Amino acid sequence: MKEYGYVRVGASVPKMEVANPIFNVKEIKAQIDLAISRQIDILVFPELSITGYTCGDLFHQEILLDKSYDALKQLVLYSKDKDLLFIVGAPIKVSNLLFNTAVVFYRGKILGVVPKTYIPNYNEFYEKRWFSSSNNLLPDEIELCGQKVLFGTDILFEDKKRKHIKFGIEICEDLWCIFPPSNNYVINGATMIFNLSASNEITGKYEYRKDLVKMQSAKTISAYIYTSSGVNESTTDLVFSGASMIYENGSLLKENERFDFGSNLIEADVDIQRLVSERNRNTSYMGITNDLKFRIVYFELSDKKQVLNRIYSKTPFVPDKTELMCNRCNEVLSIQSYALAKRLKHTGFCKTVIGISGGLDSTLAFLVIVRAYEILGIDNKNIIAVTMPGFGTSDRTYKNAICLVNNYGATLKEISIKEASLLHYKDIGHDISVHDITYENVQARERTQILMDVANKENAIVVGTGDLSELALGWCTYNGDHMSMYSVNASIPKTLVKYLVRFVAINDEKSRKVLFDILDTPISPELLPPSEDDQISQVTEDKIGPYILHDFFLYHFFRYGASPRKILYLANKTFDNMFSNEEIEKWLKLFIKRFFSQQFKRSCVPDGVKVGSVSLSPRGDFRMPSDASSDIWITDLDD
Repeated sequence: MKEYGYVRVGASVPKMEVANPIFNVKEIKAQIDLAISRQIDILVFPELSITGYTCGDLFHQEILLDKSYDALKQLVLYSKDKDLLFIVGAPIKVSNLLFNTAVVFYRGKILGVVPKTYIPNYNEFYEKRWFSSSNNLLPDEIELCGQKVLFGTDILFEDKKRKHIKFGIEICEDLWCIFPPSNNYVINGATMIFNLSASNEITGKYEYRKDLVKMQSAKTISAYIYTSSGVNESTTDLVFSGASMIYENGSLLKENERFDFGSNLIEADVDIQRLVSERNRNTSYMGITNDLKFRIVYFELSDKKQVLNRIYSKTPFVPDKTELMCNRCNEVLSIQSYALAKRLKHTGFCKTVIGISGGLDSTLAFLVIVRAYEILGIDNKNIIAVTMPGFGTSDRTYKNAICLVNNYGATLKEISIKEASLLHYKDIGHDISVHDITYENVQARERTQILMDVANKENAIVVGTGDLSELALGWCTYNGDHMSMYSVNASIPKTLVKYLVRFVAINDEKSRKVLFDILDTPISPELLPPSEDDQISQVTEDKIGPYILHDFFLYHFFRYGASPRKILYLANKTFDNMFSNEEIEKWLKLFIKRFFSQQFKRSCVPDGVKVGSVSLSPRGDFRMPSDASSDIWITDLDD
């Protein structure tokens, strides 16, 4: 698992007794053992987990501090043969000052002690009564449990073998302040932040706390692992819920059930490679630097065999939840239609020309034009939908195309490409019985020529129908369906196209029947003759592989810079019950080869609106030489 850039992190909320380090250290040990059984690499406990956060003036009692110190010594001994790095919260006295600290243990050593910086002293908080801020810090090294230990907020912890497994620590209020310490940690290379917290519950705080952690994780492009004191804290005036959560770049990986009198533990597999890739891409990430000097403490996590617990969506471009899906579809359609509406306003044209085939892509583009016309108050009669039957057109797609256009009151034109194609085959000396790439592309270019010429005649613009998945694979005819005057589907992957059309179908009773039939039709360019019973003989996915796989490959390859080996690993796990490992590897190799070899088509695509996080426009998100070699990517799979 680590070879693909993952590290398993955990957040524990142990059962505890206020001011009883003897009891608390036993429960912490039990949680450590549980974490080891789950093969967690790094585990964090709440703020002041050795004593409890709500000890109040008992923090002035030497006996409490002495027993807390004894508990730390126990953990040093206990950790000697434990394959786990863990962080606990404890009060530590240094130079006559008491600090609220995080203590980091690994294999019998205390790697470092990080004190809290921002000490809350308002509303229900009185921490300055007991604790000093790290701003009052004097020594940068202390003796603790018979060891010389680094002490301060200038410490980062880094794995010797895997330098990107690097973390910093902040404590509770540090996150809530205007400039959290984690800002400096991530600027200096930390990919993970662990927060030991004691956050009480009041109405509305749960959502606010989650938003705070989410946004700090997103802003810093880091994994943020947060855990907080539970309901076993004193309820003299407050109640604590024991909230814990793990975020990665603003996405929630795991959170616990709050208000539990027992102990609870959550874990998640954090993708460090993904975070590093995102930082490499984000050129403003290091737009500000500082001259702070950090001390690095090294550790070395073991290479234990772990099975990835993280679940990935088979359709990463498509939201999983129904409500979110509806909102997302509406948002996507709005972006597409307003982009087209702006282009029409700018050009002064009120007419559009679209090739309508009865397939998914042209259907979606047509529906987008309908929406744009509704926005601009233009009659749908100004949509000139051209159906162009060819040698491979089936009766099913032909009828669906006509029905769709008529349902929305657009202007239908039917122009057969057969006669013109036959003449062209004769002109170039091509045998029409040879159904090769020339046979297909002649038809595709003939259709584009018709659309362009109709647009000239009608003073209109041609709206393109090709989608993101086709562009990624280069599955389009150069200067054929590859070309238009504005492309509304350019950043819509095939898997999302289906959901967008389905969304419209569900909400449009008039066209529901035809739209659902289009959804059920096999994806095909229909350039080869149909079977004797008029069934589509040329099924795209038989030739180039399932789009559900290609969209998965595209998402992880482009969006997160995953290596082919890692993509194969994730795909084998995600599609375990759908495709064999051999099938997945075959289609992945094809994806890589086509992605590189077909870049020349993407280098000159027409204008098209960016909708999601992935766009292959040469003017926007993606610049790649047309003659780049794919060898090292293919070799990565063969190693």
